[in-house]
Amino acid sequence: MDYGHDLVFGAFITPSAGDPQAPVALAQLAEASGLDLVTFQDHPYQPSFLDTWTLMSYVAAATERVHIAPSLDLLSGGRVDLGLGAGGFWDAIAAMGVAKLTPGEAVTALEEAIRIIRARWDTTQRGGVFLDGTTHSAHGAKRGPRPAHEIPIWLGARKPRMLALVGRAADGWLPSLPWLEPGDYGRGNDRIDEAAAGVGRDPRSIRRLLNIGPSPKDARTWAEELAGYTIADGVSTFIAMADDPRELQRFGAEVAPAVRELVERERSARGIAPAPTRSVAALSRRRAGIDYDAVPVGVRAIEPGDFDYPDVANTYMRGGRPGIVLQPADAEQVSRAVAFARQHPDVILSVRSGGHGISGRSTNDGGIVIDLRRMNTIEVLDAGRRLVRIGAGARWADVAAALSEHGWALSSGDYGGVGVGGLATAGGIGWLAREHGLTIDHVRAAEMVLADGSVVRVDAETDPDLFWAVRGAGANMGIVTSFDFEVDEVGEIGWAQLVFEASDAAGFLEGWGAAVEASPRDLTSFLIMTGSRPGQPQTAFVMAMIDSADPDTIIERLQPFAQLGPLMQQSVQLTTYAQVMANADHGPQQGAGEPVSRSALVEAITPELAASMARLIDSGATHFFSLRALGGAVADVPDDATAFAHRSATFSIATFGANEARLDAAWRDIAAHSRGLYLSFETSLRPERIGEAYPPATLERLRAIKSRVDPQNLFRDNFAIAEPAVSG
Repeated sequence: MDYGHDLVFGAFITPSAGDPQAPVALAQLAEASGLDLVTFQDHPYQPSFLDTWTLMSYVAAATERVHIAPSLDLLSGGRVDLGLGAGGFWDAIAAMGVAKLTPGEAVTALEEAIRIIRARWDTTQRGGVFLDGTTHSAHGAKRGPRPAHEIPIWLGARKPRMLALVGRAADGWLPSLPWLEPGDYGRGNDRIDEAAAGVGRDPRSIRRLLNIGPSPKDARTWAEELAGYTIADGVSTFIAMADDPRELQRFGAEVAPAVRELVERERSARGIAPAPTRSVAALSRRRAGIDYDAVPVGVRAIEPGDFDYPDVANTYMRGGRPGIVLQPADAEQVSRAVAFARQHPDVILSVRSGGHGISGRSTNDGGIVIDLRRMNTIEVLDAGRRLVRIGAGARWADVAAALSEHGWALSSGDYGGVGVGGLATAGGIGWLAREHGLTIDHVRAAEMVLADGSVVRVDAETDPDLFWAVRGAGANMGIVTSFDFEVDEVGEIGWAQLVFEASDAAGFLEGWGAAVEASPRDLTSFLIMTGSRPGQPQTAFVMAMIDSADPDTIIERLQPFAQLGPLMQQSVQLTTYAQVMANADHGPQQGAGEPVSRSALVEAITPELAASMARLIDSGATHFFSLRALGGAVADVPDDATAFAHRSATFSIATFGANEARLDAAWRDIAAHSRGLYLSFETSLRPERIGEAYPPATLERLRAIKSRVDPQNLFRDNFAIAEPAVSG
């Protein structure tokens, strides 16, 4: 029976210590010959063998593509396959101080070991690993690190109990042909399939492998023999046990391609279905309401039962449980992903660039996520005009690093892990805002996919109304896949981080605001303040970027801030914008729960507003309170030039809490001073917050454009601006 797995060809190399470089050279030759896999036996009691794990580390560094069984998954970039057995050389094993087991005890011990291994790899579960086994036990063992990919566990097995264990718990069966009798492989398959079915597994999900010795036959005859094993017995991985470089080269360059050709022809003639890519357990985690069979071909899809799902379910601020995450690689694939979303009008749709968003709207529970992370290119279009094109899935730390090579920068938030798409469609309040404006002020064109799936380019001449709307309300209009930005020349900058004692919180806030407003535009400052704690002074953390490489200028700009209160800590350095933005962890985001935040845009920090902010900070309703400077170049742009209309605001306020009702109650006094809010810093779903974010004329124009480009309101789950439905 052909189980339909893709064909894999490998080499079984002796880890001989006689010539330590020989196994490494053979592994490199195997890769160069087109083989997919290199395996090494791990017998530490064999004095003539190299230490296998050290050898494999060396081989992983010396190769790029070939999988290594077993190996170090994270260091090799996900190239590990793990082969295990129940022992057999028990006298040699016992001589190393390990208790000698009977064959039955060895099988039980191996099953316990597999359970512990898999549990340690499973970092989706909280708490330690616990198992009371007869041979192997774990009592709170730490989980992780999580491998780079789902490491398959293959078992070498011949007898019934081991074959049954393959069916229950392993991902593959790896016997050696020289030790098999005629018919053994078929009988082994039957035993494995029976055991798999007994625990609800699809037998086709278990890969069938075979170690084979060298053959004197010509390449075509040998290939026909191996293809017969695939068609009759389902063998999909052939591993040549040979240390002869000529044999390995012949196997990879001549035999393997011929086997692939023969099997492909036979499978096509017989209509053999490909092996399932998801287990029964994984399929059981699918969410209701999503037609998984309709997922667009070619678009990477990650489901709740997939290995990569924990890496894409959450965002920086929110825990999510989406029903499916689609990761398109280009605008055409985004169009197909949008078509899939249109087929599910009652399912939540979230669009994600970097996944950092404070609002948490780029994940959901049970819905569809279109994740743009694969669309992360950064290219220079015109060096003379400083015109660059950036994919919506890029992150600002990477953008800053790429632009820095040219002596350029683009004001882009304050955290390098933020994605380009979310920030560059909402506003973009960054470290250079007072001198160079918002991120959206540098957008010169955008490629986007509309709700009907059409891919369009918008700029000042092509659909200027939509181009206007993208800059401040883009999440409602479609999915922007790339932006053309005109960036600025920015060299070395001054970067200050100052910690003050701020017992008079209101006075400090008012003084900081006055110092910012009095500063030249080349200074932009942000402030974070915490509540007072028993026995500790209240503190304020002030950060400032000065666009100057002159130390005297930097110190001069900071003098008014240094006088705000007693300095507890200070750091002032000459650095680059890229180094400041290199503050991001690009690993998986593990937000949990629902974020609670509030936002306001204000024109000045008056004594009354400062007192309100101080009360909020001291109330205990917030665990993070921040102010960001605007004004300057931001205010140079007319209110009606972009959908971000509150250009006269001088400061942006954002605060976070754990309890929404409590935060709202403490926030009311501040809201009374607000002239608007910035949706990127807001989590509230109050209907009126749309009117607070967009003035009446702006909102009216946005709704007219929305009705044209998204009449069915497909993009509605990120602060929808469409007119509320009127109930009959």
